[in-house]
Amino acid sequence: MRLKSCLVKVALFAAASFAVPAQAKVVDQSDAGFTVAHTAQVAATPADVWKMLRMPQNWWSKDHSWSGDAANFWLDSQAGGCFCEKLPDTGAGVGSVQHARVLFSKPGQMLRLSGAFGPLQGEAVGGTLTIQIKATPTGSALRFDYVVGGYMRFKTADIAPAVDKVIGEQLLGLANALGGALPPSREEKAAAAEAAAKPAAETPPAEDEPGLDAAVADLVEDAPKAEPESR
Repeated sequence: MRLKSCLVKVALFAAASFAVPAQAKVVDQSDAGFTVAHTAQVAATPADVWKMLRMPQNWWSKDHSWSGDAANFWLDSQAGGCFCEKLPDTGAGVGSVQHARVLFSKPGQMLRLSGAFGPLQGEAVGGTLTIQIKATPTGSALRFDYVVGGYMRFKTADIAPAVDKVIGEQLLGLANALGGALPPSREEKAAAAEAAAKPAAETPPAEDEPGLDAAVADLVEDAPKAEPESR
């Protein structure tokens, strides 16, 4: 694929995502790659979230498909399984696209996929999408983390925000398929306002930010503390 064609796809990739609310951010980025993260809460049990997650045809946007029809998506949620798409027969036979491959599958808790989505597929990059589910008093908390690294013919500063918006669109699609995202709590609003009020100089560096927010932080065990040396 020529670079000009790739750049056109990036422009379309970004333009199709402008309607998505800015609910997340590019966590970090460098010439080597970038990370984006999105969170949402829904009034659905982890079991119901998992059931819907396994049916991307019901929530992954057709605007980010190769066939233009979300009905052509399917997902085998076992390790090694494919998040794939059928390309209908236009006279030369039925085709297919692998969007990602399942690396980790724990029903009701986590699904991890390896794949470079959209125009990234034509580049020498790898992408890992980790989808986490955590039970809450009102339903479930969801988090999408997408980490991309490798060589690509795009500037990170240009492609990272576009990918951020697209990943956010998919999380929003999943939330909508489950009845819609719940509004942020008073505590979450206060935390967001406090973070926004901080001067840029006080913002902690990206490498110091936790990989998970409060809704799913307990999915990661704390490292054991070293025992004090005996004297």
